[in-house]
Amino acid sequence: MKIVITGATGFLGGRLLERLAAECPAGTELVGLGRTLKPQSTVEHPLVRYELGDLADASFVDRVLHGADKVVHAAALSAQMGPPGAFERANVLVTQHVVAACTQNTVQRLVLISSPSVYFQLKDLPNLRESDPLPSPINVYARTKREAECIVQESDVPHVILRPRALIGRGDTVILPRVIRAHREGKLRRMGEQKNRVDLTPVSNVVDAILLALDADEPALNRVYNISNGNPVPLWPLLDDVFRKLKLEPVEKGISMHVAKGVARLLEWHAKYLNGHKEPALTIYGIGTLTKTFAMDISEARRRLGYEPRQSVEDAIQEFIDWYTPSVS
Repeated sequence: MKIVITGATGFLGGRLLERLAAECPAGTELVGLGRTLKPQSTVEHPLVRYELGDLADASFVDRVLHGADKVVHAAALSAQMGPPGAFERANVLVTQHVVAACTQNTVQRLVLISSPSVYFQLKDLPNLRESDPLPSPINVYARTKREAECIVQESDVPHVILRPRALIGRGDTVILPRVIRAHREGKLRRMGEQKNRVDLTPVSNVVDAILLALDADEPALNRVYNISNGNPVPLWPLLDDVFRKLKLEPVEKGISMHVAKGVARLLEWHAKYLNGHKEPALTIYGIGTLTKTFAMDISEARRRLGYEPRQSVEDAIQEFIDWYTPSVS
């Protein structure tokens, strides 16, 4: 059995490769793809082999997927803003290459890691289902992730598409570190009513979902699944608790929603037209993340994949803090 993981040098890909190495039988070939090895997500194991290269190079993708039985496509460019061409290359072109190589090699299963950002609207979204109509994309990342889904859906490769929400836990360098960094730099503000509830998902649970998708029976294939803990948590009390555990002062300063949206739109305009698409400190997507309820229905994943969240958000937060604290001390 040969399993190939794109994005294997990142947070999710690294945790997935770690788990596969621990559970797969001898003789399994685990190939991790990425650009550069990172100490925090490198897996040292006899079953694991890394191939470093550019997935936008079709010949590289063809070579490393040769003989693959199953593929997990987790590589992506994830950001709120950036040069549109970079997103097209990383999220659309790369997916085209992966699907073409899967088709050429008659891959048994492709698992695509997509994003719930395709659902985003600047309003409370308390019970999102996979069948809900999708709005106009909030940004180029959401648009290109949806395009990646369509590429997979339109192929003949047996597939499962997962939309995991806000991954947290050991190795997280994005979700909580971004908020902590904004707080340390004095850029984080309280806004809205601060009563919003949001999905956060321990990365270990997302790995569970991927393993289930890799082995799913025929009726579960060629579908999209929401992946979260199915138990949205109050965001601001959770952030306050994280800051307290890290011995940071509580966030005291606030800003009205009206002002915040005006500032965000101005900063986004400046970034788009005058600053090379460099992501600003405040965006409309960021405001929505901090102020609006966002919760997904995971009943389809439970029913068809047998997915059941095992690690709690609280345990994943503590796991992150235990891992993160030594790195910043």
